[in-house]
Amino acid sequence: MKKLIEEQFDVVVIGAGPAGMMAAIRAAQLGARVALVDKKEEPGKKLLMAGNGRCNITQDQDNVVELSNLYKNGRFLLSAFNAFRPGSVQEFFTNNGVPTKVEKNGRVFPASDKAQDVLGVLVNVLKENNITFLYKSHIVDFIMEENNPSEIVASQISRGKISKIKLKKRELFPKNVIIAVGGKSYPATGSMGDGYEWAAKMGHKIIEPMPVLVPIKIKEDWVGELQGVSAGSVSIAVYQGGKKKFSNEGDLMFTHYGFSGPLALNMSRDIAKLVSQSDENIKFILDLKPYLSFEQLDEIILTDFERNADKKLSNCLHDVFSPKLLDFVLRYSGLDLEKHAAKISRKERHILVNLVKNLSVTFDSLFGFEMAMVTSGGVSTREIDSRTMQSKIVPNLYFAGEIIDVDGPTGGYNLQMCWSTGYLAGESAAKNLKA
Repeated sequence: MKKLIEEQFDVVVIGAGPAGMMAAIRAAQLGARVALVDKKEEPGKKLLMAGNGRCNITQDQDNVVELSNLYKNGRFLLSAFNAFRPGSVQEFFTNNGVPTKVEKNGRVFPASDKAQDVLGVLVNVLKENNITFLYKSHIVDFIMEENNPSEIVASQISRGKISKIKLKKRELFPKNVIIAVGGKSYPATGSMGDGYEWAAKMGHKIIEPMPVLVPIKIKEDWVGELQGVSAGSVSIAVYQGGKKKFSNEGDLMFTHYGFSGPLALNMSRDIAKLVSQSDENIKFILDLKPYLSFEQLDEIILTDFERNADKKLSNCLHDVFSPKLLDFVLRYSGLDLEKHAAKISRKERHILVNLVKNLSVTFDSLFGFEMAMVTSGGVSTREIDSRTMQSKIVPNLYFAGEIIDVDGPTGGYNLQMCWSTGYLAGESAAKNLKA
């Protein structure tokens, strides 16, 4: 029988996603001998999907207090954000050959619009720092040893250190371990929730993982007619049991099943809470022109009709709506499309305005982990030292990225969380290399 390969490392990072790669880089920069372990054949699969292949790497926001307020358990992230700010992320990629640009709503992208360039930088820096890559490597088990009581910090409930990590073909002997395997979103990329089982076995509490930032399914069939239509600055009010719960505004994408795009994805976080609290029906009221009052939109439509008085309704309003949206509004209004604009009554005009300002649809369901951009839930933040990302239970264990019970809105926020927690975990693990 072939003997297992045995290797010793200062820091073993498990998970070659954005948090894991950044953790490995930072630890190696500080002189640690680092191994990066992942069960996939190559790193960063999920990263390549970010921003529809463009990779929204962060937000252009350097006020870490305001930034943290946008996250679940955001206060936990303050030290990490201070250690590696959004500006630091932009500098990291720019200094390594991938300049960035800032777009609408503060979203930061590589100037090339290519996620592959972002991944390329990370892989190159990993190689420059002599990190050992152990891809296609499955974790078999973690072997624990008991701590000397004198080494136990008062805030820790010691379950012993990790003395050995068993892989299928190797045994690793780490001084410190960073788990950065992500959550359960997009399982095809390798995020299967393995880390939750490992952390729980070591004594950590796991907050139930939930899919968030997911598309929304709508009951009405007509929504499929708008598939592919992108509507900027749409407002959606959410009602449950006839009572208004909240409203949001942003960019919406219509799909064959319902809604996607930044507005729908961000709303899904709060809708999931409503669904978990009550089984009452949820309805949405869409305002497709929220920046115009009812009267202003009516005046715009009236002006268009006056300018095109001798044309049929079907040939009007081309300057008011995009072609596909106009086609839907006219057909869904029930008005006579053969009628000339000059003969459209005030009441008929108001039907159009009301349709645009108060389009009612019925919520059906949210997609699951297979379509979720992010997982909400994971290792409880109460059991992780926010100043270092170190476990309060296992002294030589650190966490980074989506495995932790923190998540933010779409727009680069969740990648920033990964960069920052990865950086801080790598730095802390490298500075704490007691034998």
